[in-house]
Formats: sequence, C-alpha cells, structure tokens
Amino acid sequence: MSSIYAVFIGLLGLAVGSFLNVAVSRVPEGRSVARPRSACPRCGTPIAARDNVPVVSWLLLGRRCRACRVPIPARYPLLEALTGLLFAAEALRFGPSEVLPAVLVFTAGLLALAACDAERFLLPRRLLYPTLGLTAACLLAAAAATGQWHRLGVTAACGAGGFAVFFALHWVRPAWLGFGDVRLAGLLGTGLGWFGPWYPVLALLAGSLAGLLVAVALMAAGRATRHTRLPFGLFLAAGAIAALLAGAPVVRWYETLGDPYATGAALTTVGR
Repeated sequence: MSSIYAVFIGLLGLAVGSFLNVAVSRVPEGRSVARPRSACPRCGTPIAARDNVPVVSWLLLGRRCRACRVPIPARYPLLEALTGLLFAAEALRFGPSEVLPAVLVFTAGLLALAACDAERFLLPRRLLYPTLGLTAACLLAAAAATGQWHRLGVTAACGAGGFAVFFALHWVRPAWLGFGDVRLAGLLGTGLGWFGPWYPVLALLAGSLAGLLVAVALMAAGRATRHTRLPFGLFLAAGAIAALLAGAPVVRWYETLGDPYATGAALTTVGR
C-alpha cells in the first residue's frame, strides 16, 4: 500500500510540476498564473490538452512546439519529473501523516524558487511569501490534528533564527548575500523547524557546502572566478530538501555525540 500511495503522490507531483513551470515563467515578469492559458512564447499558439501532459508530451512532440517547431526548454520536463520524484520519495519517507501536506507544499515552493534563481538570479516574493504562508497553515493544521503544539514554537523560533542569521550576514557584507536569500533562510527555518532545530542548521550547512564545492569546481575548470555570481538560493533549496529526506540519521548521529551512553550503545551495535 505504501508503494501505491507513493505512486499516487508522485503523479500529483507531476501535475504540480506542470503548474510550477507556469509560475516560474510568469511570476518573475509580474504576470498572472491563472490566465491567459498556456501558449507557445514564440508563436502564441495555445497549448492543447494533449500537448500538456507532464513529461510525456515533451517527448512525443520531439521537444518542439507543434505549431512553429521552436525548441521547448528542457526545464519543463525536468521540473515536472523532479517534482514527481520528490513527492513520491517524501510520501515514502513520511507516509500518510499529518505533516506530509506541509512537506509537499514546502518542497513545491522550494523547487519553483530554485528554478527562478537558476534562470534569473531572482527569488520572487510572490512565490516565497505564499509558500511560507501555506506551509505555516499546513503545519498549524498538523499541530491541531496531533496535539503537538510545542512544535509550532520551535518552528517559529527556527524561522526567525534563520532570517536573523542571514540578515546579519547581509548587513555585514551585502555582497555575500542578496536579501532574497535572507527571506529564503526564514522560509527554510519555518519549513524544517517542525522536525527540530538541527534540521534547518543541517540544511543551511549542506546548501552552503554544495555552493562552495560547485564554485571551487567551476573555478578549477576555468569557467568562473571569485567574482562570478552563483544562484545561492538553488543550493539552499537543495540542502533543505536533502535535510527532509535524509537528515534524520545525520541528526541522530550528531545528537549521540553529546550522550556517552547513546554513543556507547551505538558502538556496541556496530561491533555486533
């Protein structure tokens, strides 16, 4: 049943990914995501329903518009497929739990923001604030359903803490961080704080490390310099999703370091 559930959530993710493509294309330009209906940006031909099936239509059309044959960017199927895969993975990770809607909303928003940052070096407030509001609302519903109200306090503290830390970095050296990254840090703290304070810390560290490694690799290959701009929001979003899916064993391992009894038990288990 868990596999069937994951497949169902994954199919939902494909549909959500299709909507995210519309948001990524329109929101940075100040256009509505509701109307007009999707059309080819070059010839203006409306996209028929048969040509709007996530991933499949892109492949069947040979990666080109049916009318004018202009190439369709690979970002469209990639974002759809990635959303579907992550939704399915999170369904397996969290199951049909009360917190899963918040996780899915949070992930969808991060993917849209990451795509905007990768393409335009922009983290639109019209995407970030709705993601923050919907994630918070879903977490509030999860607290009401489970009675775990204390988690909301941790969530709020992590959101405020992430924002404050990045705000301080931005204030000390504005060239290091754009203010969009400051807002994004607040979103990461809010979305991950439900699981504990170490999750947003892990996400920020993982995202920063990923950005550093990519920068070093690009400089080593001669494709970037110390002054080359990189989409830091993309790496922060990747770190947050990694923390959601794989952060639990890392956090448990770190917590055992301060507990000699837990550490001893872990070593005994390994010895067996």
